[in-house]
Amino acid sequence: MNKVKDDIYWMHKAIEQAHKAQEIGEIPVGAVLVVDNKIIAKGWNHSIIDNDPTAHAEIMALRKGGKHLQNYRLLDATLYITLEPCVMCAGAIVHSRVKRVVYGASDLKTGAAGSFIDILQHPGMNHKVEITSGVLGEECSQLLSQFFKMRRAEKKQLKKQKISPVLVNTEQTTK
Repeated sequence: MNKVKDDIYWMHKAIEQAHKAQEIGEIPVGAVLVVDNKIIAKGWNHSIIDNDPTAHAEIMALRKGGKHLQNYRLLDATLYITLEPCVMCAGAIVHSRVKRVVYGASDLKTGAAGSFIDILQHPGMNHKVEITSGVLGEECSQLLSQFFKMRRAEKKQLKKQKISPVLVNTEQTTK
């Protein structure tokens, strides 16, 4: 396979991980860590259910990858992520010496691979990470958009439920 086909193939695997996150009520972000054309680690967001701000998909995959390789340096690894990494995750990626990051959706507010800031190739860093962006970007973006649309609808419904008992009680007392 060529590099583009490989990237699409592995991004589909990362999207599978994002669906796992969504199934448990997490923001649907997934990641897979690939070495020698094999997945050595997978991750999906756990921040909400674990009450852990560091439990992002990338961090989960990096932790598992380090254990798999028995080394905190992931020198020949490519990390496929459905969403551009944040500053925290980008720092961990640089520190672990991941060779390449491939991501789907850009994050204009907090993306640290070039959209908001570029930690992965910052001139002051002692390691530069190769970046490929936009792989299955539309599909990754849609997954996130649908999730947040659903979340907004749920919040709206909760607000209605909290207001309606008050209205019902008011109507009952005025009769």
